[in-house]
Amino acid sequence: MTSAAMLGTGIMGAAMARTLLREGHRVTVWNRTRSRAEPLAADGAAVAGSPAEAAAGAEVVITMLDGGETALSVMRDASPSLRPGQVWAQMGTVGVESVPRLAAFAAEQGLTFVDAPVQGTKQPAERGRLVVLAAGPRNARTVLEPVFDAVGSRTVWLDEDGASGAGTRLKLAAVSYAISLTAVVAESVALTEGLGLDPALLGEVLTGGPLDSAYLQVKMKAMLAGDFEPSFAVRNAEKNTRLIHESAESAGIRVDVNDAAGARFRRVIDQGHGDEDMAATYRASFST
Repeated sequence: MTSAAMLGTGIMGAAMARTLLREGHRVTVWNRTRSRAEPLAADGAAVAGSPAEAAAGAEVVITMLDGGETALSVMRDASPSLRPGQVWAQMGTVGVESVPRLAAFAAEQGLTFVDAPVQGTKQPAERGRLVVLAAGPRNARTVLEPVFDAVGSRTVWLDEDGASGAGTRLKLAAVSYAISLTAVVAESVALTEGLGLDPALLGEVLTGGPLDSAYLQVKMKAMLAGDFEPSFAVRNAEKNTRLIHESAESAGIRVDVNDAAGARFRRVIDQGHGDEDMAATYRASFST
């Protein structure tokens, strides 16, 4: 049983905290908006009033926060309770340029830093079926193994130096696929409807063929039903398109489909649907 602090209890952080609790780990949670952390008390979590309170005594501090600057700010707030040798698993999606700054802060505090973003959305997180993309020293793996095994179906170790950002780099490449595919499905569904056909016919054509996939079925079903309960919110997807663009630009790579998807997400946000699932990019094909 591992003692873990979960800093950030949004869609993913809350689901991961519940999975850890279900597997018998001790979990203390903190969220800037406390009301989003309090429901986890019913699952057995201790709810902390500050990052420092949450981190006190934890073997592993997990940050599941919106971006590198937020993660750094929260960990600075936690610093009174941080101790040398404590493991910090950065598991959110941050920019490639943020990782060295996070690793430098960890080094200042004597923390063992592991860059370990996850691939997957709410449903895999609830089932402990995420894929953990990890980079960090071997001496951290013993304490992290039960944590990663609880939240994920597998862990891909990429590097022994968390500062390399190998986990974050692979996460951005993987999430670019999901984001771009969502936009492609949305345009095809909207185009079918716009051309005067029942969009369900698109499913009849694609299902069972070489272009079929489980992801297509899930997102197309949501679009056809108008069910945009968030699994991965539009706002988060839009943020990721910017991170992907920045990392690609620094590498001299053009990501035209990603950038177009980002423009669609921004239209959906302007329409007032930023907190819906990213399948709501379907809405971007229409004027309202």
